Amino acid sequence: MNTETATKTTDKPRSKAKKGFFNSLNSDLAIDLGTANTLIYLRDQGIVLNEPSIVALDPNGKIIAVGIEAQMMHEKTHKNIRTVRPLKGGVIADFDIAEKMMREMIRKVMKKRWFATVKKMLVTVPNGITAVERMAVRDSAENAGAKEVFLIEETIAAAVGMGLNVNEPMGNMVVDIGGGTTEIAIISLSGIVHAQSVRIGGEKMNEEIVNFIRRKHNLLIGERTAEKIKHEIGSAIPGGEEKEMITKGRNLVSGVPKTLTVTSEDVREAIHESVNACLDAITKSLENTPPELGADILDRGIMLTGGGALLRDLDRMISEAIELPVHVAEDPLTTVVRGTGIILENHEEYQNSLF
Repeated sequence: MNTETATKTTDKPRSKAKKGFFNSLNSDLAIDLGTANTLIYLRDQGIVLNEPSIVALDPNGKIIAVGIEAQMMHEKTHKNIRTVRPLKGGVIADFDIAEKMMREMIRKVMKKRWFATVKKMLVTVPNGITAVERMAVRDSAENAGAKEVFLIEETIAAAVGMGLNVNEPMGNMVVDIGGGTTEIAIISLSGIVHAQSVRIGGEKMNEEIVNFIRRKHNLLIGERTAEKIKHEIGSAIPGGEEKEMITKGRNLVSGVPKTLTVTSEDVREAIHESVNACLDAITKSLENTPPELGADILDRGIMLTGGGALLRDLDRMISEAIELPVHVAEDPLTTVVRGTGIILENHEEYQNSLF
């Protein structure tokens, strides 16, 4: 009797250890595949990667660098190196490069788990994605090494990431201003009641800043400089602290490098078309919202997330224009991937939102 008992107590831990070992060989990932940045969430570990969605290639198309390293090369390359952003407007524009980028980023995440494989992968997609674009995302994820791929709309993931209960019969309005698109959705009962996607985001604003400074000051600046200007001194409306920033570029008249002082007012003038387009899209979405859900939004307000939500006073501008409360997510840049991670770890609870 004592011998049998001793045998059982030693066998049980071995069984658990064996099961734990084989489980450790499989990893589940949640990926926010964005135009500007790609973020990866690893089950039980949280966000393990947050890098720009860009790659550097040699003349033969071989990847030299991915993410942060490639971003440092951007706009500073020679003829034997080119940098490419494989996503445009929130969707894959270059299938092969997107697949290579995902594979390399997953490899970065898995480098300390040499024998592990990706069992389940959950990838975010824009609201207005077509069937062909959806298939491209799924194929890229599968070719990057995932055994099982699920897709989730960005706005639902963002709502979950902000702590909203998307499964209840209650209206939630989420506005996700990303690098390539602004995604707007009215969410209730695990689904999207109304959605609108406009191809306006942070990259469009950067382009407008570049064009404005070239047109007004005859100075040519790069995309990275425009991004820095927007973050440091940009604002949606006047009324707050007015800031200035010294920037550098190439004088289009003399052809030599030159410095220029850019103001918050310059940035507002440059990006006003994009900001107003986002406001118009929000207004139209509210007009198409069922009355009962509209009443919920009146009580709860609009949830603002994405990198564009970091633009100073954007929430105040929207709130004053439509006379509704606007709440900015605690960490707008990671809201979507955090929500995707929650959905990944609670798959059955959110299975009605997956496809």
